[in-house]
Amino acid sequence: MPTKPFDASRDPNFGRPDEGWRLRLYTIIFEADTRAGRAFDVTLVWAILASLLVVMLDSIAGIHTRHGTLLSALEWTFTLLFTAEYLARLACVRNPWRYAISFYGVIDLLAVAPTYFAILVPELQALIDVRVLRLLRIFRILKLTEYVAEYGALGRALVASRRKILVFLSFVLMVVLVMGTLMYVIEGPENGFTSIPVSVYWAITTLTTVGFGDITPKTDLGRLLSSVMMLLGWGTLAVPTGIVSAEFTVQRMSQEPTTRTCHECLSEGHLPQAKFCRDCGAPLPAYQRDASS
Repeated sequence: MPTKPFDASRDPNFGRPDEGWRLRLYTIIFEADTRAGRAFDVTLVWAILASLLVVMLDSIAGIHTRHGTLLSALEWTFTLLFTAEYLARLACVRNPWRYAISFYGVIDLLAVAPTYFAILVPELQALIDVRVLRLLRIFRILKLTEYVAEYGALGRALVASRRKILVFLSFVLMVVLVMGTLMYVIEGPENGFTSIPVSVYWAITTLTTVGFGDITPKTDLGRLLSSVMMLLGWGTLAVPTGIVSAEFTVQRMSQEPTTRTCHECLSEGHLPQAKFCRDCGAPLPAYQRDASS
C-alpha cells in the first residue's frame, strides 16, 4: 500500500531524477527512510505547527498589540523557510510543472503565497482585510499529511470502509426522513413543526444527540418518539466508528510500507523485501535503511 495518496508525482515524467545532487535532494525530501529524510520531515512538521501557532496568536488583538513586531518577524521567517522548501522541491524533481499543479504542490504554494500577496498587492487592503489572506495560511496544516505516516493509514482505512459508511449513511437518512415525517404528523405546525423539512432537521439534531432545543415536542406521543430517537442515536453514532476502527486495525496488522520508490514508474510504498515493482514489474534497487531506523 502506498504511504501517500496518489497524485501527479507518480507520473514517470515527473518525479525521481536519475543521478547527481538532484537525486540526493529528492531522496531527502520525498523519501523518509534515511536519517537525513527523517530529520527533514520532523523539522518540517515542527515548523508547520509553530507557524500555525504564530498565526493564531497574531489573531488575538491584545497579543498582536504587544508583540506584533515579533510575530511579524516570525511569520516572515517561516514564510522564507517554506519558500526555500517549495523551491527545493521544484528543483529536485524531473518535471517541476507537474509537481506545481499536484495536490501537495498547490498546498505548498498556498502556505507561502498570502504573505507575499499582502506585500505585492497593498491595494487589496482597500477591498479586503489582510487577515482574510492570513486565513489561507491554515493550509499549512494540510502539509502535515505528507510527513505523518498515520494520516496515510487512516486515509486508507476510510477508503477501504467507504461502501459500508455509505450504506450506513443511507440508513440514517431513511430513519430521519421517516421519524421527521411522523413528528410532522404528530405535532403539526401549531407546535413548531411547520413542514417536513423542519421536522427532518429536528430528527437530525435529536438523532445526533445535539438537541439545540429550538424545536421541541409538546405532546406525549411526540415526546415518546423523541425518546426513541435519542436512544437510537447512542447506538447509531457508534457504527461508523466501529467500521473505521476495524479497517484501521487491519491496516495496522498488515506489513508496514516504506517510501521505497520504483525508478521506472515511480510507484511508492514497496515492502523492504520486494525485488520487483508491484505495478510495472521492473527490478527494484537494493533497499537501504539506516541502522537506527
